[in-house]
This record gives sequence, structure tokens and C-alpha cells, in this order.
Amino acid sequence: MKRTMAMVLAGGEGERLSILSSVRAKPAVPFGGKYRIIDFTLSNCVNSDINDVVVLTQYNPRSLNDHIGLGRPWDLDRARGGVKLLQPYIARGRVAEWYRGTADAVLRNRSVLEHSTAETVLILAGDHIYKMDYTPFIAAHRRKRADVTIAVRRVPLAEASRMGILALDENDRIIEWQEKPKQPKSDLASMGVYAFSRKALLKWLDESRVDFGAHVIPAMLGGGARVYGYRFAGYWQDVGTIQSYWEANMALLVDDPELDLYDKDWVIHTRSEERAPAKLGPTAQVVQSLISHGCVIEGTVVNSVLSPGVRVGVGAVVRDSIVMFDSVIGSRAVIDRAILDKEVVVGPGAIVGEGPDDTPNKAEPGRLNTGITVVGKQSAIPRGARIGRNVRIGGNVRTADFIRRVVPSGGSVDAAQGRSSKRGDDPRKAARSAG
Repeated sequence: MKRTMAMVLAGGEGERLSILSSVRAKPAVPFGGKYRIIDFTLSNCVNSDINDVVVLTQYNPRSLNDHIGLGRPWDLDRARGGVKLLQPYIARGRVAEWYRGTADAVLRNRSVLEHSTAETVLILAGDHIYKMDYTPFIAAHRRKRADVTIAVRRVPLAEASRMGILALDENDRIIEWQEKPKQPKSDLASMGVYAFSRKALLKWLDESRVDFGAHVIPAMLGGGARVYGYRFAGYWQDVGTIQSYWEANMALLVDDPELDLYDKDWVIHTRSEERAPAKLGPTAQVVQSLISHGCVIEGTVVNSVLSPGVRVGVGAVVRDSIVMFDSVIGSRAVIDRAILDKEVVVGPGAIVGEGPDDTPNKAEPGRLNTGITVVGKQSAIPRGARIGRNVRIGGNVRTADFIRRVVPSGGSVDAAQGRSSKRGDDPRKAARSAG
């Protein structure tokens, strides 16, 4: 039987997600209430009967490592195969450095490939939201005896400049490639999902080739390798910006979402701790929202996604927002078009997200400019505070850090210098709040 191994690239910093990825790798960012972004790639693997998975981590790996653990939620805790977590390491005779790019990450773990008996190696991004059965993808790769097959799909031209853009002939062979072009020639883009023959992958990995899109694929095309595309029409989203991340979460709330989290034939697995059922109090009103287990709702929640353990007080309103694990919204507070990271506390009567949205954040104008306000992990908003649009409240901010109770649109509040990023030294608290 021909075996397949998957290598998941999960070390991305995800800078465009602002403070959401400042304490965790992008694949570990929560999504859809109870999930993490990497859950979708791992679930695609096990649902496609691929149980030999290597996850390459790098940036802030602690929460990602804690989340994946031994791989039990995905049935990957196996003596043979299963999941392995690999990080950059210091080798004798080599300068200590982080992975320089996607291909370099695989190259630095070349021994894993050399000792594998797999015929086909999937190279997968761990920071995309998508549902994909890899079985027909691999079958097409083998049928055409390709050296590499790249999953491709059409994207809006406005997004094409940050992707690999390509052209296919009548046999789906790739005949042209542009990596992140300023002026894209087409809207057919690489999804960052590759099926390599193991021999070809070992042949084309090289110290001078840092990235797959920028170096390996162009080298293979120039060297006469058999490089094919595989057209994919299913759900796929690169949630690489605050706006796209927010939109992808909000898209889960429509009556017939393109990404169906309730599909029994394609379960999205995740690590999920035991909590009590969600509770709606006598004053609660919930409209078109995802409410996770452990939530206690006494106020109003409209068109929002709430992670486990969120509490919404009496008279509070959460609208068009994403509220992550164990955050507390005080009575009469209003959260409007905002993203609250884990364990945020919003004081009674505070407003997060008000006023015009045409003022970009002064500190991060390229990331926070669409009216969404973001509050970092374990921060506290003072009672009665008024927070505008495109505001960035950093992680671990305390009420004393607010010089004024009004933060206008485009403003920022950061924690006092030198403060620990953890609440106290209790290791049990640190473990609960990891990532």
C-alpha cells in the first residue's frame, strides 16, 4: 500500500493579526468559538485517512504544543505514525537560527523525510481555514506521475498579489508562475497545499531555496520537473488579516454557511476541556450566534461568536463580535464589532466599539483600519470606559493603564512596561491561560 505523510507548517507569526498572534502562533489562534485554526488542517488529514503527521512549529509554540499534545482528539496518539511536533534545533557545526522560510523548515528536518517510507509527502499550511479531502488530490498527483501537484483555486484579484499566481495548460500542467506579483496576470492562486513525491522533494530541497513559492517551485519549473495544478472548488480561507478573520467567523452565522461545522461526515476535531452546558438566564436574548459550552448569558448577544466560558452580564449587549475563552462582559456594557481575546474583563457600563470607523489605528494603520477594535489577552476595560473604532488594547492591560476613560477611534492602550504577561506565579493559572 502506498503511504502518505503530511508535514504541516505551523510556525507562522501572523503579524497581520495584530495582538491576536502576539502571544501565540497564528495556527493556534482560536476560531469559530471552540476551535483553533490548525484544527482544520489536522482534521483534513485524519478525515482523509492520513495518520502520519509532522507539525513544524517555531514562533511562540507553547499554546500550539499544549493544544495538540499527543494528538488524541484527532486519533493521532499512535505508536506508529501519529503526530510529531518538531521545532528548530541547534545542530553541531551550524549557526543557530530560526527557519528562514517554508522550504527551509522542511529542509532542516530532512532526516524525517529520509527515514520515511511514504511515497507521497503533503506539505500543508497550518494557518488556513478549509475543508479538503486529500484523497482525490493525492490520486490525481499519482495518476499524472507528478513531481509536485499544487492545489489551486480562484481568488479575488484584490487578494492575488499576496499569493502564488499561476497558469495551467489543457492538461493542468503549470506553465507559468508568479510569486506574490504586484500586477497579477490571473486570479488562479496556489492554496499552499502541495503533494510531492518524496524523491522529488528530497531532490529539489536546497540551502539556497528558502521558500516553496518563491524558490522551489520556480526551480522545478525551470528544471523541467513535472509540476501540475489541482483545481479545488471547496471552502478555503486565508484568515491572515483582522478583517478576513472577523469575516470568516461572521460567515459561520448565516443560515446555510459555506463552512458547515455540523457536517457529521467531516467532523472538525479539537482539544476541548469538559465544561458545563451553556446557560441562558431569564433576561437573556440570543440571535443568530454561536454560543459555546460553559457560557452564561444574562444579556443580549446578536450575530456574535462566543468561546467557552464567556459570561455576559445583565443588560449587556454583544453585537457583531468575537469573544474568546473565559472573558467577562459586565452588566450594561456594550461590545460592538470587536474582537476580545481570552480572559478579557469589560467593566460595567463600558462601551467597546463606538463612533466612526474611518480613522485607522495610529500604531497599526495597515492592520486595524476597517472599524474593528481588538482587545488583547487578559486585559481589563474600566467601568464606564468608552472605546472607539480601530482601537488596539494590548495584552495584560489594567484599568490603571487608562489615562482617560475615553479612547478615541484609532487610539491604543498598552500595559505598563515591565509587567508580567501572566497573572501571578501560580503554574496552574499559567497552564490555563497558555495561548
